[in-house]
Amino acid sequence: MPKVHWIAYAAVFALIFEACAPKQPTTTDTFMMKQSNFLPPPMAAVKPDTFSEHGYLRVDNYYWLKDKTNPAVIDYLNAENAYCDSVMAHTQALRETLFAEMKGRIKEEDTSVPYFDNGYFYYSRTETGKQYRIYCRKKGSMEATEEIMLDENKEAEGKPAFILAGWSISPDNRLMAYASNYTGSYVEFTLRFRDLQTGKDLPDVIENASPAAWADDNQTVFYARPNAALRSDRIFRHTLGSKASDALVFEEKDELFNLGVYRSKTNKYIFIASSSFTSSEYWLLPANQPNGKFQVFAPREKDFEYSVEDHLTRFFVLVKTPESKNFKVMEAPLQGFQDKKNWKDFIPHDPKVKIESIEVFDQYLAMEVRTNGLQEIRIKNLQDGSMQSVAFPEPVYTVFSSSNPDYNATKFRYGYMSLNRPSSVYDYDMRTGKSELLKQQEIPSGFNPDDYEVKRLWATSHDGVKVPMALVHRKNLKLDGQNPTLLYSYGSYGASTDPYFNANVFSLVDRGFVYAIAQIRGGSELGEQWYEDGKLMNKKNTFHDFIACAEELIQQKYTSPKRLAINGGSAGGLLMGAVVNMRPDLFGAVVAQVPFVDVINTMLDPNLPLTTQEYEQWGNPNEKEVYDYIRSYSPYDNIERKAYPHILATGGLNDSQVLFHEPAKWVAKLRAMKTDDNILLLRTNMESGHGGATGRFDRLKEVAFNYAFIMECLGAK
Repeated sequence: MPKVHWIAYAAVFALIFEACAPKQPTTTDTFMMKQSNFLPPPMAAVKPDTFSEHGYLRVDNYYWLKDKTNPAVIDYLNAENAYCDSVMAHTQALRETLFAEMKGRIKEEDTSVPYFDNGYFYYSRTETGKQYRIYCRKKGSMEATEEIMLDENKEAEGKPAFILAGWSISPDNRLMAYASNYTGSYVEFTLRFRDLQTGKDLPDVIENASPAAWADDNQTVFYARPNAALRSDRIFRHTLGSKASDALVFEEKDELFNLGVYRSKTNKYIFIASSSFTSSEYWLLPANQPNGKFQVFAPREKDFEYSVEDHLTRFFVLVKTPESKNFKVMEAPLQGFQDKKNWKDFIPHDPKVKIESIEVFDQYLAMEVRTNGLQEIRIKNLQDGSMQSVAFPEPVYTVFSSSNPDYNATKFRYGYMSLNRPSSVYDYDMRTGKSELLKQQEIPSGFNPDDYEVKRLWATSHDGVKVPMALVHRKNLKLDGQNPTLLYSYGSYGASTDPYFNANVFSLVDRGFVYAIAQIRGGSELGEQWYEDGKLMNKKNTFHDFIACAEELIQQKYTSPKRLAINGGSAGGLLMGAVVNMRPDLFGAVVAQVPFVDVINTMLDPNLPLTTQEYEQWGNPNEKEVYDYIRSYSPYDNIERKAYPHILATGGLNDSQVLFHEPAKWVAKLRAMKTDDNILLLRTNMESGHGGATGRFDRLKEVAFNYAFIMECLGAK
């Protein structure tokens, strides 16, 4: 979607390790010695609600916590926050040290690599001491006068949070449409329009809207709007300055599908994308006909996924079917494209290579592919049909397409990093086959990649399947089973957990930690089948794979159960809740960020986000077989009267993806049921949403808090 600039603030998933020094007190000793200083832990009131589904009687003592308009709910969250603060008060100096270290790795005054689009060079920059980015451009040359389009710091002044969801520039370069909010929610935004010549916003304000796609007339924009359940189900047309109601141009009534709208790279079309997790349908409108009628590209079919990129001579279509699970690229004619009989294979399906995305240029087609768990960039010359690959030197790395909005470009921009290599930006010359380094992430406090060792391990899961892991630690690590270790994963939605560079984590690695990433089923690291083998009625494979990775680290003497911390967020928080129910003996500490743990209740409520459209991920619990399967692993429903490790759960009061009550209920039930004296904390951000704090320094403080928790839990100094 090249003409809309999407800004995604990922939830802070990079967390923690354990530390070793064998003569230090154990975790429990460390906390217990200070227990007299703690406030008493809150005990949520028991107010049983009874539910009957498929002949099963279910009692939920904490269902009442979902109502944030109830003052008693807010009182409970505040009490948990106060208890959390009292337990962690003695770590204040450690947290300040960690924060200073992490901040020292940030080049506070920095500028992104400019990219060219429609006559301007666009870039963003940060300034010393400021929390947010400043978005700028220069006309024609980087020697031209800077124009500040939007300064997030000014937008965020006096506000508890600020998220810029995305922005787009009108074809005549005069106006900027941008979507933002002050709640920290990742779904509900306000769309505004800025005159870039005056720097002032127009009177037009559209509430509850997505970033916009411009038509050629510089006055008409198309945007998506979500319903009450936060499913984007309608596309509207807005004319700047018009007092008339915006016209509804498309409505998606199927609850499994979500809508998006964007302008194509050639600038020829406005596309509407309607997609579920297993099927899709695209509609297109010439950008010079804003009042025209969208026409379907290819009617939807069950289990037929496709996406469209236009070329001035044809369309390229990325296609997934049951017979081509790893996707293939097809080409369709400019006329008659609606009939799939006119499509033909351009890049055939390869069961060993997953095509993750395509980028179309006038003379080239660029593809991001994945094979044997590793990423690759392949470039096909559209004139002579030749294929070339961009080679990478390391055994474990992450590579990704960067900003490539110019259809006529002959250079492909990409980013590259690994667990011990800071992020770099390259231009790959598609004519010569050579890469040019444009910028490498600077670490002001100093960083030497050669001080660290990166490895790839394979664990054997419960069914004999080999599961890859990537890990980093300081060189000359002694494999004596005493190294503190943080194991992270996600394992859902086909999202691959790639070994990216995380500067923060070296505050732990440099203290003797091992940092490991488990690339478990439910992601797409080993292809689309890897994803399908970790969802729906195969979801438990995700949990078994993670447990196998933990056991492999212990067996290979990297660590031991009491020195193993684990971390995951959102659907990765579901992973944390599931594995800690299954094997609480295997872990010393758990950090579950905004965890999706109340699966039965959420999936039975069609009015909540993450419900009806999520049936294709988790299944529909209105069907008994699915209900029984979900109930067998749902973390909240499987809490037992037994010992659990140290746990920190986080939530966001304004979270629109995983509502705040999920971690709150989970902690309340754990506190009532667990038989151990280990620490259990709930920390709710009362001013933000799914990603926690939105300012870059405030986010570091949250990471430092989580790190300090794990270090205390593992007895690390």
